[in-house]
Amino acid sequence: MAPPGKAARALLAGFEPAIDVHAHYLPAAYREALERGGHHHLDGNAVGPPSWDVAEHLGFMDESGIGTSILSVSSPGLLLTGEQRDTTELAQRVNDQGAEVVRDRPDRFGLFASLPLPSIDAALTELQRADDELHADGVSLLTNYDGTYLGDQRLDPIFDELSRRRAVVAIHPTSPACWEAVSFGRSRASIEFMFDTARAVFNLVLSGTLDRCAGIQLVIPHGGGVIPLLADRVDRTRLFAGGSAADVDLFATLRRPLYDTAGGLLPRQLPALLRLVPPDRLVYGSDYPFTSVPSVRSATADLARTDLLSEEELNALLRHTSSGLFPRLGLGG
Repeated sequence: MAPPGKAARALLAGFEPAIDVHAHYLPAAYREALERGGHHHLDGNAVGPPSWDVAEHLGFMDESGIGTSILSVSSPGLLLTGEQRDTTELAQRVNDQGAEVVRDRPDRFGLFASLPLPSIDAALTELQRADDELHADGVSLLTNYDGTYLGDQRLDPIFDELSRRRAVVAIHPTSPACWEAVSFGRSRASIEFMFDTARAVFNLVLSGTLDRCAGIQLVIPHGGGVIPLLADRVDRTRLFAGGSAADVDLFATLRRPLYDTAGGLLPRQLPALLRLVPPDRLVYGSDYPFTSVPSVRSATADLARTDLLSEEELNALLRHTSSGLFPRLGLGG
């Protein structure tokens, strides 16, 4: 039997190297902040934060058919102490360290910068710095910040500026505001992340934020979580919400973002997602290192073998659709 790395390369032998839009990094500044804040088991996970360094990540990419990984900080994000000054300083440090990784290997890595929300002023300042000085490839936003969800009007200045800058914005779920009551003491990543993604995205849609901020290219994680299962019900009941929700074309708006494959969407989730969006809205995500290497390779193998996507559609998912998001990489379509 071939070693796992060779098997993964063989599965993708007919395809160009993938662009991974859902890959994480844990630079020294972030790992130190997690330790100082007592975050030893992130979002209720039974194990601690995974190990990460550039060499390990490159080895994983080479063995998995990935050409370029766009790095982001995962949940629980940067609001670790409750002190805005700490969050603002940590955003600067992790963005600087991420930008350094990209400068050293610009062909293999990109960066989704983190913002020190919920402070609007601090986030706008760091967004300007990350875009204008660090030349980040986009921004990563959590589904909620201390209970303030994406789509809340308090975040309008951030979304308006992101739209003005025509930013790529990758959402990542985090523990919901009510996790103590609904997680039953289990890891919030297994169930609650999928619902918090839906909660944030539906709020972005129904609030009119996505329609207003048309310059943003949104990337929704984990195949949209439970969005495909809830879309019909949300559409049928949105008139009850009143306000801007009544004027939203829910399905047209949900077809505009991209949806990544992190976590594995087969055999059950991908068919539901493809009833909601066309295949050209799908992009590749590994969720490394929070998803184990064997699990990433298993999910990639499922994609390579599925009959739900043609070879052309799979090529687009793995690389061609994402290549248009990051022109500085010089990647053709």
